Amino acid sequence: MATLVMKFGGTSVADPDLIRRCALRLAAASAEGHRVVAVVSAMGHSTDHLIDLAEKVSPAPRRRELDALMATGEQVSCALVAMALAELGIEGVSLTGAQVGIHTDDSHGRARVLRIERHRLEHELAHGRLPIVAGFQGIRSNGDITTLGRGGSDTTAVALAAALDVSRDGGCCEIYTDVDGVYTADPRIVPQAVKLARISYEEMLELAALGAGVMHARAVIFGEKFGVPIHVRHSQKPDAGTIISEETPDMEEITVIGAALKPDLGRVTLRGLPAVVGLQGRLFEAIAKRGILVDDIVQTESQDAMTISVTVEHGDLAETKTVAGQFITELGRGDLSVEVGLAKVSAVGTGMKSHSGVASRMFRALGDAGIPIQNITTSEIKISCIVPREHGEHGLRVIHQAFELEKGDRSRAVDQPDRAAAQ
Repeated sequence: MATLVMKFGGTSVADPDLIRRCALRLAAASAEGHRVVAVVSAMGHSTDHLIDLAEKVSPAPRRRELDALMATGEQVSCALVAMALAELGIEGVSLTGAQVGIHTDDSHGRARVLRIERHRLEHELAHGRLPIVAGFQGIRSNGDITTLGRGGSDTTAVALAAALDVSRDGGCCEIYTDVDGVYTADPRIVPQAVKLARISYEEMLELAALGAGVMHARAVIFGEKFGVPIHVRHSQKPDAGTIISEETPDMEEITVIGAALKPDLGRVTLRGLPAVVGLQGRLFEAIAKRGILVDDIVQTESQDAMTISVTVEHGDLAETKTVAGQFITELGRGDLSVEVGLAKVSAVGTGMKSHSGVASRMFRALGDAGIPIQNITTSEIKISCIVPREHGEHGLRVIHQAFELEKGDRSRAVDQPDRAAAQ
């Protein structure tokens, strides 16, 4: 008897009919004899509506109160799913993050999970009840509600699966969404993209960080750390999706597994900084205190001066500019410039560890397409290029074609779990 954590995103519970379909899926898994825990997001765009409501009352609401408000969206979904299960003759029990014992740090709006007390879930399962847990939320040490930020419900689901040690009995964490798996690229931009049967945590983490929106990076990190297999599936289709799991030896046979695009980036450049030891630490400590996620860093030096360029998402650009401006003012030296309209295109694959020529192939393809490269960053399994935003989508298609990702043998078509294939 496997333990399954089944997470349904906002589009999967957007209306009463979809909620009933989710309940049917939960009931089917339970009828097969599995121990089932559900995690649900807020219905449709209800979180956005709650934020809009808050801003109509207060232009700058306190993060604590905003968390208390936003957490109600998932609680509505939980209760409705429990009601739908009751109509099928299954006793479900809706639970908030606090009731389940999801303990977080004190960072309202982007809290991180510290620990989970599994005894409440085990108690409900032992008494034949199906727990439905509100995703995206937890509780501080003082009892205040927190929210986990972007991708929070995915993180909740994988964290619960880790706490329940689902891999011990052959279970997994199933992420149900409005796409049917992880593709070699965004199929809305690259129609030739194919669905991957399997991908490693490392590859998925890179793709998520580089713009692939199927899974949030934090959830993948939890999966990798605790060995939780993650199955990304379509909530309205019976087909098997994509398994995210540990790397296997055959994975290195494929040089590049996928390509990704980050379409909206900006760059803040600080010029004429004094070339002194420790300056970088001071600058990036100030950036980190604002919770800004830096995408790329480039540093150059000439004689006694230093230039540092920081690439961030457009949403963080204004705040990054403010921090950089304050830093220059405190130094009493330096100039500041801001550039908008950038994008990042990337190729990812564990096969890069053992295959040469990947970078030259990618750069040549972009060059032949007339796409200028403004900056390059690499890791063991990824190569990324900053390009003008107007070339972003074309660049993604060029990379996909250059590595022939549309070919079927690139999809790692391996056997899926029997339960997944049967649904």
